[in-house]
Formats: sequence, structure tokens, C-alpha cells
Amino acid sequence: MTSTAAEVATLDATAQAALVRRGEVSAAELVEGAIERVEALNPVLRAVVTTLYDQARAAVAGGLSGPFAGVPYLLKDLVVEIEGTPFHEGSEFLRGNVSTYTSELVHRLRRAGLVVIGRTNTPEFGMVPACEPRLHGPTRNPWDLQRSTSGSSGGSAAAVAARMVPMAHGNDLGGSLRFPAAACGLFGLKPTRARNPLGPEYGDVVGGWAVEHALTVSVRDSAALLDATAGPAPGDPYPAPAAARPFAAEVGADPGRLRIGYTARLHGGDRGHPDCVRALDDAVVLCADLGHDLVEADLPGLDDRVGAAIGTVFNAATAWIVGYWVRHRGREPEPHELDPLTRAYWDAGRRVSAADYLLAVGDLQKFSRGVAGFLGGVEQRGVDLWLTPTMSAPPARIGEITSTAAEPLRALANGAPTVAYPLVVANITGGPAMSVPLGSTPDGLPLGVHFLARFGDEATLLRLAAQIEQARPWAHALPPVNAASA
Repeated sequence: MTSTAAEVATLDATAQAALVRRGEVSAAELVEGAIERVEALNPVLRAVVTTLYDQARAAVAGGLSGPFAGVPYLLKDLVVEIEGTPFHEGSEFLRGNVSTYTSELVHRLRRAGLVVIGRTNTPEFGMVPACEPRLHGPTRNPWDLQRSTSGSSGGSAAAVAARMVPMAHGNDLGGSLRFPAAACGLFGLKPTRARNPLGPEYGDVVGGWAVEHALTVSVRDSAALLDATAGPAPGDPYPAPAAARPFAAEVGADPGRLRIGYTARLHGGDRGHPDCVRALDDAVVLCADLGHDLVEADLPGLDDRVGAAIGTVFNAATAWIVGYWVRHRGREPEPHELDPLTRAYWDAGRRVSAADYLLAVGDLQKFSRGVAGFLGGVEQRGVDLWLTPTMSAPPARIGEITSTAAEPLRALANGAPTVAYPLVVANITGGPAMSVPLGSTPDGLPLGVHFLARFGDEATLLRLAAQIEQARPWAHALPPVNAASA
């Protein structure tokens, strides 16, 4: 092995795969190194909740191929399943549950040569911007162990930030890839609706709001992984627009002169935390220096009716999630088996009528048409991208975004001010979006900025992200708790 284990741990997935192809490191060495890092760091971070080491070793022994052959990978313990393995979605209600099928996304990850070594922590059913389920306990941010990773892909974010693995799976129904990316100093791309498959269990999730992808160290990893997993599966209700060329080819391509709208304003006119606004200001200057046109602009149509519709859909989604598991478990949850906030959402969701839900969907589809016009580009007197801070406040302290039986809405009240910028617009419209690591707090916590693109246009995001990455590299920045020093 010509590279030290510490050196390998700091490489992105593309570089690790190249070592295997050149014969400088074996797939077995990559996987065993990742297992050692999980064992060393997980007692501190609690990022991994299920280990699949025997399966991983069997996969290596069976031979690997694909663009990421031999690269270790972690799956978030939400939505995506592997037959015969524990699957909990962060809930006491699913304690002891074992998956009965394997998701199509997992088959594609395996064909890409990735080796799944475990599953990562998530809040119960992914419902809050933190990662502190009662079932597994809190995942801690490797940049500050007293801080949250945000959520809901917090376990994956902590694992990648600490370099247990170079990238890890996440999903996103309202910001769950992008918030943890910002909180942990990573790149987080939310793809276009239906870009990655959700079968065989789901056609879509919450009308297409939920998407699957990953948290990565580098932009090129995110693009190459999307090339490996994207595309409809038989029976999918609809496909994403076809990409003009491989996503990896967009990394390093000239984005041209983009017209980028931006704002620090929140709904109601307030601004986010000063540290987050400073990160935005820095991004505005940087993008202008890179040759783009920046114009201050608010997203049109984001009014109280849209906000109410979002709440209606979210409550209905919770009722569906719990109802799904009630059907699969054959019983309703006992009082102690649901987090108080989940139970509150469930109760509210069961009061949403079919007409209420469809009225909300109609309001959100009307809003989406306005966003599409706003993102129509300069030819339509719009903008190519819309830029805001990713989070509206730095990561909260562990324990702040939690609920109790006496205060079931405490997590909502404390969590909402940290994620007040409308990242959910990408889920509503189906458009791609990304969080790029840029800026930090005075005490060294990472921050991020967020770009929303038009439907189907990951290409523009990846081009700009690579341009920013070249101008302001971030992969070298390691948190205090990291694999290289473990």
C-alpha cells in the first residue's frame, strides 16, 4: 500500500477509486480502512447506527466493477432498504424491523462498485432539522461535538465530514441533504424530481417532493455518482428530463455568464443570522468576481397561502408515513414509540381531508409556475439561479431541537429558526438545488450558500459549483474530529 491510511481517508471517492484501478490500494484495504474509521470515531459521533461489515466483505470477495469499485459507502437509514437487514427510520416503532426487499437505488450503487458498510442515523422519519432520535441518540457534529449536524441526513453528513467514508447516501424532502451539507462543510446536491428511482416500493414520495442522492466531499463525486444512479426504472410514474450529456462532463465546463438573483431576506422581511448573511455576501462578491451578474431579487409568490399549503402537505405526509408503517407492522404505535412531535404531526395529518390536500397541491402547483417563470433566464427577464444562505442560523446545540411530552412542538419552535430560508421550494417545484460550503462562523463552524435552478438543470449547478470549488477549495478543511487524526 503506497499511500498511508490517513492519506487515503482524506481523498474523495473518485481519487480512492483511481487508487484501486491503478493497483496502489486494494478494494479490501479501502473497505477495511473505512471499517476501522467507523469503529474509531463512531463512539464519539454516533453517525452509524447499523453496521453491515460481513456483507461488505462478501461483496469485495465476490469481485467489484464500476466507476467506484471498492469505495466504501454508507446508506441513510430512511426510505432506501436492503433485504434482510435492520431498517428503523429513526423510530422506536420500527425497533426490530428487517427489510423484505432491496431498493432499486441500492442495486445501482452496487453496480457502480460501491460497498455499503452500514447505515447512518436520522431523526424519526426524517421530520426535523436535527439528528437526535430517541432510538439511537444524537449524532454529533465533528466540527463541534456540542453542535447539531442539522437534518435529516445528519448521520451521513457527520460520517463524510469526519472522512469515515468519502461520500454517503442521503435524501431530501425539504432540505434534508442541503442543511446537513452546510452544517458539516460538505457539498450537497438535491437532484431534479425523479432523477433517481424510488422503486420498487414507491412511485414517488409526497408528490415528488422526496429525492435521493448523496453528501460528498467534492463536486466531481456528486456528478459521477449521479451518472451512475440516474434514470427511470420500469413502472416509474414519470421521468426527469434527459440530461444533454453525462453530469461528470459538466464539472469544469464553462458555466457562461449567469444571471444570479439573491436575497438575505426571509419571509416577512427579516434577515438570517449575521454569520449566514456574511456567507451570502461573500458568495455574491465571489460570483461577481467569477464573471456572473448578481441582482437582488425575492422569489415571487411565496405568500401565506403557499405557507399554509406547505403545512397541509407536510401534515398529510406524516399521516401517510405513520399509516404506511401501521399497515406494515400490523398495529398502531404505542404512546412511547413515537416522538412527541411526530405524534403531533400525525394527529394533525389525520385531520387533513382529501379536499384539503388537493387544494394545497393546487396552490403549490400555481406557485411552481411562478417560480418557473422567475427562473426563465435572461431571455425571459428572469434569472438563471437564485441564491440565499443555506441555513438561517448556525447549527444548534445538541438537545435544542428536541421535543418532550409536555412540549411536543418544542423541536419545531427551536428548529424552524435555523432553516427559515425556503429550501423546500426545490422540493415543491421539483427543480435541482445545491448547498456549497462557503464561509464559517467566528468559532469555526462551517456555513453554506444555496442555489436553486430551473427544472432539469443540474448542469448549470454543477458547472458553477466546480467553478466555486476551484476558486475556494474546501476539501482540505477537516473538522477537529476526523479520520486522519483518529
